[in-house]
Amino acid sequence: MDKILRCITSNGGVMASAIDSTNLVYTAQRVHKTSPVVSAALGRLLTASSMMGAALKQKEATITLRVAGGGPVGSLVAVADSRGNCRGYAANPSVELERKANGKLDVGAAVGREGLLYVMRDYGTGEPYIGQTPLVTGEIAEDITSYYAHSEQIPTVCALGVLVDREDASVLLAGGLLLQLLPGASEEEIAMLERNVAALEPVTTMLAKGMSIEEMCRKALSGFEVEVLDEMEVGYVCNCSRDRVVRAVSLLSREELISMAEEPQGFAEAQCHFCDKTYRISSEELYQMAAAKK
Repeated sequence: MDKILRCITSNGGVMASAIDSTNLVYTAQRVHKTSPVVSAALGRLLTASSMMGAALKQKEATITLRVAGGGPVGSLVAVADSRGNCRGYAANPSVELERKANGKLDVGAAVGREGLLYVMRDYGTGEPYIGQTPLVTGEIAEDITSYYAHSEQIPTVCALGVLVDREDASVLLAGGLLLQLLPGASEEEIAMLERNVAALEPVTTMLAKGMSIEEMCRKALSGFEVEVLDEMEVGYVCNCSRDRVVRAVSLLSREELISMAEEPQGFAEAQCHFCDKTYRISSEELYQMAAAKK
């Protein structure tokens, strides 16, 4: 299992989260059969959602991130719970693009830059909070940073990385780092954090060197006294089930249910966007649902 760690400076001025999301991003790639550039784009969004979800205080709360940038990949969606477990999908998972001149995957071109990042926090106690900001680069990390600055007025640095093998296109490493200034931060601390951020290596470079997520946090917070708040295991987790599908289908009108029941194959199928699992509902069940609506 992957892990996420959250810590804070002793005077409460800076909050930091770090995650090694290699396994969950690899799982997403395997489930959705994503191309290298889509693996990187979706992997970054999943990684960000896990760190943002783990910061939710309410136990049953969830956060949904959706990126619609107008690029060939279409919409990207990631959903995470307060334990950091997440799931997601890309509208067009097989998009192929040439790499940039420096050899890096062109996530910005795949995602597009003419759109929005939507963030929905659902606390399970009423209307969810929904925020949105224009995309900055389509590279995901900069867009998350911009969201916090403009929608929540929290100075933030977000670093995300997904390393994909050039030979077999499999995900080798993935991770993220989220740094946030809190109201108690002094000018001196802000300056020190800025110097640390400027000196940071890419997330996947730090992971490739064998650094732990705690070491990543402490490097980003060099010069600060750091207190670890919590560390938890996270993964790619889908909460779909046949019961959920049946309940959703039962909400259709009587006419729609009968129409589905009369299809030649004798059953209806529903596929989960997040894990690609397919559920079948027999014509007998569909007729029973229709009869219950009389």
